Amino acid sequence: MDEKKKVTKAAGLMSVATFMSRITGYIKDMILATIFGASGITDAFFIAFRIPNLLRELFAEGSMSAAFVPVFTEYLVKKGRDEARQIASIVFTSLLLILTVICLLGILFAPYIVSVIAPGFMKDPEKFSLTINLTKIMFPFLLFISLAALCMGILNSIRSFFIPAVAPVSLNLSIMACAVFLAPGFSVPLLAIALGVTIGGAIQFAVQIPPLIKNGFGFKPLFSFSHPALRKMLTLLGPSIVGMGVAQINIFLSTIFVSYLEAGSATYLYYAMRLIHFPIGIFGVAMATAILPSLSEHAVKKDTNALRETFSFALRLLFFVTIPAMAGLIALSEPVVNLLFQRGHFNYDATVGTAYALLFYSSGLWAFVGARVVVSTFYSMQDTKTPVKIAGLSILTNIICSLIFMGPLKHGGLALANSMGSAVNFLVLFLLLRKRLVRVDGRNILRSFAKISLASFIMGFTGWLIIRGGMWKEGGRLIEKAFILSGVIALCIAIYLLIMHLMKSEEMKYLLKIYKEKKTQ
Repeated sequence: MDEKKKVTKAAGLMSVATFMSRITGYIKDMILATIFGASGITDAFFIAFRIPNLLRELFAEGSMSAAFVPVFTEYLVKKGRDEARQIASIVFTSLLLILTVICLLGILFAPYIVSVIAPGFMKDPEKFSLTINLTKIMFPFLLFISLAALCMGILNSIRSFFIPAVAPVSLNLSIMACAVFLAPGFSVPLLAIALGVTIGGAIQFAVQIPPLIKNGFGFKPLFSFSHPALRKMLTLLGPSIVGMGVAQINIFLSTIFVSYLEAGSATYLYYAMRLIHFPIGIFGVAMATAILPSLSEHAVKKDTNALRETFSFALRLLFFVTIPAMAGLIALSEPVVNLLFQRGHFNYDATVGTAYALLFYSSGLWAFVGARVVVSTFYSMQDTKTPVKIAGLSILTNIICSLIFMGPLKHGGLALANSMGSAVNFLVLFLLLRKRLVRVDGRNILRSFAKISLASFIMGFTGWLIIRGGMWKEGGRLIEKAFILSGVIALCIAIYLLIMHLMKSEEMKYLLKIYKEKKTQ
């Protein structure tokens, strides 16, 4: 199987698994929105959840991709499975010790952490106290989710993508079960939801153990902090943590700023970002995760041409599916939010607030996903320093834009600032990668981007014209609305694919070729 087919197949499996995870995630969000609505109380939960979630990005998923996968792949390719198995156990032992200490410290210093990340809450003692208690309950989530990320890194390195990608379903199911069965028995129902987060993280780790054991990578306690592979990972991990930390400052800043806005603003941003995470997860994360082992293998073999070709193909294919999703979310933002969330305590005002944030977040979707592929390419070459430097520029952009836009645009201004920071991050990284690799097939990428953008604009504008109407201001009529929205989305997809076919899109031709080959098998 050629490299393009490997990447496409891996990304496809990741996308299917991630789709399952996102669907259960939306069901979870609908349940939470129906029960709790959008208020100061829900702001407390989402701010508290953001703290261990931010550290998860810092220590787990992002850093694991940057430091673990390239080095693990190098040992797997050059020294074989026995050595790779030993490295896996050493990293597991180190993570278990370090993160246990971090979680204990996080629980102990929760009041101080909350006062830093959400200073605006201090003027409301009840909300501040609730946020602290929720943070304490959810901090162990960091330990479990980090160990789950290690499992994912190992399985992805041996080209096993489905189970790690579908594992987050267990987190969503755990939260839903606690919301439905445990929350009614709690005097403060949100405490049960926080407990569901921690339990879900533990299950997400546990479900990946069987496939690891099946592939001969079961963990055992192994202390060898002087192992050269671990030292190399730590060398890469330092800049990676700084880079991830710098990137997370964008979220951290938004959290600080939004704590000063009107009640419900943090909840609007949360639900809008959850909708953005759908295409990011299904397309961006799936592609970045799928190509990292391939890129790492090319980098180990010093095959620059193959690395360059894989990067160009992955980015063009990613834009092919992501930019129309961006146009669709912009054009159909209010109907989508209305259908998914407007019921129970989540009223039309909450729909408008969430759709407003979604509009601005969507404008940066192409950059959110594109940056993941570019960063993965740097990581594959064991370069974690360059993304760090550029992340600083992204933060500066976010700070300036937040201060400019949060006044006139409220929470929408914070979403726009985040998108603009991501755009700067992607564009500068892309230019630096082009310089590093001498060329990155830029003409084909730009030509493809222009065709996709034109087709997506026509598609989105058509969908917006068709679906306008007063029914999207009302609750209820779910079946009718689902039927109408699904029909409009299907029509939009057909229009987009037809235009791309007429413009002789290379990505369209390749996907059709794969489909025909699979059909004849």
